[in-house]
Formats: sequence, structure tokens, C-alpha cells
Amino acid sequence: MKKLLITTAFALVAQSALADEIRVLNWQGYGTDLDWAIAAFTAKTGHTVVHEYFTSEQEMLTKLRTNPGAYDVVLVNSAYTAQAQGEGLLAPIDPSKIKNFADLDPGLTGNADLNPNGALYGVPWTWGVTALAVNTGDFPTPPTSIQVLWDPAWKGRVSIRDDGLEAVQFAAMATGQNLNEITDMEAVKAKLTELMPQITTFWSSENDWNQFMAAGDFAVATYWSGSAARSIAAGLPIAFVVPDEGALGWLDGLSIPATSTHQDAAAAFIDWMVDPEFYVKWDTEGAPATSNTKAAAALPEDSFNRKVLGDPAVVAKVQFMKPVSDEKRAEYLKLWQDLKAAQ
Repeated sequence: MKKLLITTAFALVAQSALADEIRVLNWQGYGTDLDWAIAAFTAKTGHTVVHEYFTSEQEMLTKLRTNPGAYDVVLVNSAYTAQAQGEGLLAPIDPSKIKNFADLDPGLTGNADLNPNGALYGVPWTWGVTALAVNTGDFPTPPTSIQVLWDPAWKGRVSIRDDGLEAVQFAAMATGQNLNEITDMEAVKAKLTELMPQITTFWSSENDWNQFMAAGDFAVATYWSGSAARSIAAGLPIAFVVPDEGALGWLDGLSIPATSTHQDAAAAFIDWMVDPEFYVKWDTEGAPATSNTKAAAALPEDSFNRKVLGDPAVVAKVQFMKPVSDEKRAEYLKLWQDLKAAQ
């Protein structure tokens, strides 16, 4: 017994000697800083974790530029990975150091935005979509096409969010265009012009949306996947639909700054963040969808992220958004304001 205790003590001392303090840069309250998750990671590896936070992607980039060596793991939305890599802010990641990498969805690990110049600079972690939600009282069988927004049968009971960029992107998908490469703005304008008489009102927040749906004002409306999960859990009679034409998607990756001095420990932390053991517990607390197919399959049958977003076929339909220039944003906003003013 004494020998066992001595051996265990030596093992703990050795682990401590090899342990690093890793610094993580992320949004506050977004998964990586959960107390129980950090405690479990430290227990497994001996590494400790310290967090620093940003409030916008631009602030994140500024912190990486001005604090070399300060961070070991950073949350980077896929729309910004290429920019960060192009500035020399990120290190390439060796997938062999991520034990769970083989279980990540190939459609996400192969995402071009996470692989600028053909090398992996962001391990896909979480994702979500803006798609459609329908009142199940009106739709015993959910629709499969985005064209339901234009169906005359639902005139006066349709809604979309009051956001010019999002409106243009939905119209682009409805006209068969890539939302990141819109080439026919006249078609988009015509499609949105046709949509306006269908709309009962615009929504701007989850609370607005829930109130309108509960009152029966909406039969079909655009909605956020995470919000839909909460609305369903609250008892609203809705179904979330990712139509055949696609949905607006966002994808967050975990990256290693080029100046990190603890890159192996950083890779171990990223591996823990995509581990099913971590994710299944996080899902009960309102996590976004996971990139790990085994984690998605391990969720309870009634989990929103398994039923709706755990299907690789759904992932394949999502068009993940890229950055939009200020000029394009202004163009889309003017179109949207002109269309609303004409009603």
C-alpha cells in the first residue's frame, strides 16, 4: 500500500512538472470557461486554464496582433480564419494531435474557410443556422422548401427578421444563388418585392418571435436554431426546418495562435472541447450544435441538436456565411429600406 501511495505521488508530481497554464481567448460564457469543464480537463491533463474575453471579432484580431505570446487557444469564427491566418496570427494545426478529429464531420473539417491555403488553421467546434420554423398546427407535415414563404396560402402569416443582410441572403437562396456570391441582385430585389405582401410583421428578438408565434400570428417565419430549441423546450408548437435550398450558417473553430508557447497543451484542450464526454453534458445547458458526429449520436433522442442538427445531410445544406464588405452591407440595407418604405 505504501509503495502504491509513493508511486501515485510521483505520478502526480511528474504530471505537475509537465503541466502548462494555457490562456484561452473567447466570448465570455461560451463553453470553454465552464467551471466543471476546466476542472475535468485539469484533472485529466494537469494543465490549468485561464481565460480572457473579447466582445467582437475585430477586438479578437486586435488582441492577437498586439499581444504576441499571450494566448494559446482562440475562438475564431470561420469567416475570419483566413484573415487571421493571412496576417500570420495563427499556427497550422496537426490533426493527429486531436484524438477526436476522425469523429468530426468531414463537411466541417474540410470547410474551405478553416483550411486557408490547404492547411488546417481552425478545428471546427460548434455551429448553428438561421432557417425556418413553422407552426405545427398549420403544418402537420413540415415544408421542405424555402418557397413556402411565398406561398399565397400563408399570406399575412409570414415573417422574417428585420435585417437587410439576412433578407437579401434568404432571397438569394430562394433564387438559387450562393448567399456569399450574389450575382443577380435584380432577381433578389424581385423576390423580396414578391415577399413583402406576405409578411404580417417583422421580428427582431427571440422574445418578439415567441409572442407572435404563441398568439398565432405566424404560420412560418425565419428563426435561429438555438432559439428554436429554447422555444420548443418552452412548449411552443413549432418545428424547425432546414429547407432544401439551404440555410444561413455560422461555424466557430478553435485555433492556436502562431505565438503560442504551449501548442501541445493547446491541442489537448481543443481535443477536450470536441470530446463527446464534454459536449453531451454541455448540450444539457444549451450548447450550439457540435462538429463531432459521435457526440451528436450520443445525445438523447429528444435533444434538439440531435434531432434537427445532428444529421450530416442537414449540415451539407448549410451555406456558412463569409464576411460582407461595408459597401455590400450598405447596398443591401438601402434595398431593404426602400422595399419597406414602398409598402
